[in-house]
Amino acid sequence: MDWFPLLNSIRIATISTFITFFLGIFFAYYVAKLPKAIKGVLDVILTLPLVLPPTVIGFFLLRIMGNNSTFGIFLQEQFGIKLIMTWHAAIFATIVVTFPLMYRTARGAFEAFDMNLKYAAQTLGKKNTWIFWRILIPNCKTGIIAGTVLSFARALGEYGATSMVSGYTPGKTATVSTTVYQLWRTGNEMLAYKWVMINVAISFGILIIMNMMEQNAKSSVKVN
Repeated sequence: MDWFPLLNSIRIATISTFITFFLGIFFAYYVAKLPKAIKGVLDVILTLPLVLPPTVIGFFLLRIMGNNSTFGIFLQEQFGIKLIMTWHAAIFATIVVTFPLMYRTARGAFEAFDMNLKYAAQTLGKKNTWIFWRILIPNCKTGIIAGTVLSFARALGEYGATSMVSGYTPGKTATVSTTVYQLWRTGNEMLAYKWVMINVAISFGILIIMNMMEQNAKSSVKVN
């Protein structure tokens, strides 16, 4: 059994989750502080990928960084880089798909944060950077952890946008999701079932870990 699809899926999910983690927290932190009207508009824009069909996201990505797009032609002519139909393209797809999950959960955590803690730290002369990393993030860690784990799980199972921008090439771009589809399409249902069960087991384990981490976080808050 070729384990490349699983390793590739984990590689793509890990890299995209790492990037989404910082992007989601960055936008959530600054959007949460904006006026209500501006916040509403940005919320719609930043959350839109959550409700769009993955194939529509894949279509937009093809138009933006495809081989015939302005950006795609620039990369090929100047650097010899081809993004489409490579495993790297799947990273861009999963970042777009999972970003709203990280953004929404982080923003909700920031909005629920007790601002009196921030004001108390400011009266003690603490800088905003210190307050952010030492007070805000620790107090919002439950939401941030949930967003991170959900983003990873979603990235691990992404199919629609990924299949459009990276396709299916065994040993190069194949992921668990695209492999399941190809096996089913070619009539190899037995092997497809194996990959399905592997994906279900991983997703089940991720959700259990997330619940355990949330329970531990809540327990530590009660103790404090």
